[in-house]
Amino acid sequence: MALLQNKVSSQAGAKLQAKGMLPSVRAPSVRPASSMSSSSSSSFLRPAPQSRLLQPVFAGASSPEAAPGPQSSVAVQAIKDGTKLDRPLRVAVVGGGPSGACTAETLAKGGVETYLIERKMDNCKPCGGAIPLCMVDEFGLPKEIVDRKVTKMKMISPSNREVDVGKTLSEQEYIGMCRREVLDDYLRKRAEENGAKVINGLMMKSTYDGADGPITLQYNHYDGNSKVGKPSTLEVDMVVGADGANSRVAKDIGAGEYDYAIAFQERIRIPDDKMKYYENLAEMYVGDDVSPDFYGWVFPKYDHVAVGTGTVINKTSIKQYQQATRDRSAVKTEGGKIIKVEAHPIPEHPRPRRCKGRVALVGDAAGYVTKCSGEGIYFAAKSGRMAAEAIVEASQGGKVMCGETALRTYLDKWDNKYWTTYKVLDILQKLFYRSNPAREAFVELCEDNYVQKMTFDSYLYKTVVPGNPVDDFKLLVRTVGSLVRANALRSATKEANKELVA
Repeated sequence: MALLQNKVSSQAGAKLQAKGMLPSVRAPSVRPASSMSSSSSSSFLRPAPQSRLLQPVFAGASSPEAAPGPQSSVAVQAIKDGTKLDRPLRVAVVGGGPSGACTAETLAKGGVETYLIERKMDNCKPCGGAIPLCMVDEFGLPKEIVDRKVTKMKMISPSNREVDVGKTLSEQEYIGMCRREVLDDYLRKRAEENGAKVINGLMMKSTYDGADGPITLQYNHYDGNSKVGKPSTLEVDMVVGADGANSRVAKDIGAGEYDYAIAFQERIRIPDDKMKYYENLAEMYVGDDVSPDFYGWVFPKYDHVAVGTGTVINKTSIKQYQQATRDRSAVKTEGGKIIKVEAHPIPEHPRPRRCKGRVALVGDAAGYVTKCSGEGIYFAAKSGRMAAEAIVEASQGGKVMCGETALRTYLDKWDNKYWTTYKVLDILQKLFYRSNPAREAFVELCEDNYVQKMTFDSYLYKTVVPGNPVDDFKLLVRTVGSLVRANALRSATKEANKELVA
């Protein structure tokens, strides 16, 4: 389903309307929250004097035993973009999923003093966990990260017609299936190994001092297994919000609201003989019983399957849709035991604003999840890396102050590269998920070898693959024919329902 996007994605799209203005900011230092003024009721502090002395105390690290930071005084003052620094540029990354971890790793490797704030170090986000083949090499993922190599997929229509997808894959090609808690932990540790300072903390809000002053993050720091956080603050030059669909960073910069889906997933440990069936096979169910605007899935994991669904337009019925997905896959998962239940919001389109001053959003916080397929892991990691690369380049390896111009460079490159992909998948969702007859047409199209090759190549490698003009025309004819039949069936169904009511 991320499938079918390739042909229309051959040209870069226009820029998304996602940019704004905010006073530039800067500077370092971590200090106890008690040292801050609490008189202001707004989300931003009043402008601070041009220069003041602070005693920095490092409030959080990757382990409780981490030593505090240097005890020398640090002058905190307004610094304009382009000014040479007498210390490394300081950036806080809020959120430690794929987007945040890849941001932090790239920043730290590039010479930027980097802080990565994450509360849930054992994060088990309800996620299908599918990653394209290109991500394994591009992000240097070890083979242990991939639980299963899916080489076959079944698309199952509302009438339970099954179409085998994956016939065009070579022996070396596969879709990787991973567990988020394993992938995220690996990426965070790699960021730490490259110099990022990992803080077990929950970000509460951000404020800034003046036009070019520091950004102050207020967060609760958790020490060891403590369930009660200690209020702490961290002053930095720039912030990258990678804190998911409910992003606090996005809220602080007025990034705007957006539609979101609720994803519901159950991890089910099934008998060995049934697990054998799913060894290298994933299933995708479509129909208004499993979701009015998305799909249900059964994806294989290390020693269990993940069964889930999602919806935007009818969130209150998510458990009903989940039960329908369970029912339709019941024969193949019979005898299974639920070992974990998960639910989480997933963005459905980019936020109206993804950048403001020296603050930028990446991953789910920016809204980078594709419609129709719901793919987000690769785009999260990629956006984090692209944002960090823009900062490293503009700051000359952390030696020069930079801000909004660098972040807009990241957004421009992102939009040029991926805008069309998101738009095409949005159109596909509206075309094929609007009714059961349309879903039947969609599954019918997926049986075509040319469709499978073009769309799998697009998904696996995230590149534009030139098609054959003759085959493209044939595909267009088949698509139109499928939609015409779908509309005819839809009309006939409506008429039959009217007669039954009469």
